[in-house]
Amino acid sequence: MKGGRLILGIESSCDETSAAVLRDGRQILGHVILSQDVHRIWGGVVPELAARAHLTVIDEVVDAALDEAELELEDVDAIGVTTGPGLIGALLVGVSWAKATAFALDRPLVGVHHMEGHLFAPSLEDPAAEPPFIALLVSGGHTLLLHVPEWGRYRLLGQTRDDAAGEAFDKVAKLLGLDYPGGPEIERLARSGDPARHRFPRPMLRGNQTPGDPDYWDVSFSGLKTAVSIRVAEVEEAGRLDEERPHLAAGFQAAVVDTLVSKTLRATEALGVPRVLLGGGVSANGPLRQEMRARLGPDGKVFHATPRLSLDNGAMIARAAHFHLDAGRIAPPELTANAALPFPGLTDARSE
Repeated sequence: MKGGRLILGIESSCDETSAAVLRDGRQILGHVILSQDVHRIWGGVVPELAARAHLTVIDEVVDAALDEAELELEDVDAIGVTTGPGLIGALLVGVSWAKATAFALDRPLVGVHHMEGHLFAPSLEDPAAEPPFIALLVSGGHTLLLHVPEWGRYRLLGQTRDDAAGEAFDKVAKLLGLDYPGGPEIERLARSGDPARHRFPRPMLRGNQTPGDPDYWDVSFSGLKTAVSIRVAEVEEAGRLDEERPHLAAGFQAAVVDTLVSKTLRATEALGVPRVLLGGGVSANGPLRQEMRARLGPDGKVFHATPRLSLDNGAMIARAAHFHLDAGRIAPPELTANAALPFPGLTDARSE
C-alpha cells in the first residue's frame, strides 16, 4: 500500500459501534458501523444495554474495519476516539479500548468531541466542504447553529432550549405509533401526507424578531411536540388516526424543517456567508436538505454528508482526529469520557 498517515477512529457515544481507518484524514480505507437494533423494543436507547452491546462487539468491529482496509492494527499511526458528549457507559467502552490500544502500541491518542466529528463528516466526501460556513448540527441530542470561520474556531449563534430536533422526531414518532428511530419513519410516512392538513406552530419563529432578541437564533421543540400530542389525541378520539397519520407526520416534519431552515438563513444573511453545512443524524432528512438548497438559492451552497456518514460513525472521528493531531493535540494519559464534554474552540457569539 502507498504511504500516508493512518488514523483509526472509534465511535461509541450512543447506539452505533463504529471503527474506520483513514489515510491522511481524507481517504476512507475501511469503515464499519454496527447499529444496535435492541433499542427498537423499548422505543429509545437504553443506556445500560447500549454500553453492554458496545463492549460485546467493539473488537469485531475494529477487526472488520482493518480487514476492509487490508491492514493490521500495528499499521495504524494514531487512534482517535469519541470522548463525549454522549452516554457515559457507552463512551467509556470506546475510550477504554482506545487508551489501552494506544498504550500497547505506543501510538498517539486523540480525543474527539462527537459533534465536532459531525462537523467534519461532509469534508470526507466533498473537498469544498471547508470553512467559512454556517453549520447546522442536528442530532438526537443536539441542535446547534454555528458560524465557522475556520476549523477549530466556532461561534455559537443558537441552540435548542429543550428537545433536540432528533429527540423531537423520536418522540413524535412514538406518539404516532412508529418504530425507533423516528426520523426515517416520519420522513417515509410524510411522503404520502399533506403538510397543510395539520399546520403546527413554528416555535420561536416570528416575523417581528430582531438579532438582539434572545430567541432570534435559538430553537425549541417541546411546544411543537405538545401541539402534535394534542392533535393526535383529537383525531384518535374521532377514530381517524390511521387515515390522518401521514398528514400528521407531514405537518410535524414541515414545522421542524421550516424552523431549522429559517433560523439558518437568518445567520447566512446576517453574517454574509451563503454557505451552509448540515451535520448530524437529522441532516440525512431529505426535505431538510431540499428546503435548505431551495431557499438559499443558486448563489449559495449547501454541504452535507451521505446518509451513511450522517450517522454516528468512526470515519468522522478519524477525520477530526487528523485535524487535532496536525495541531499537536495529543490526549494525556488521564483522558476519560465526559458525557457533557464542552465543544472545543467554541465561543458564544451572543455575548461578544
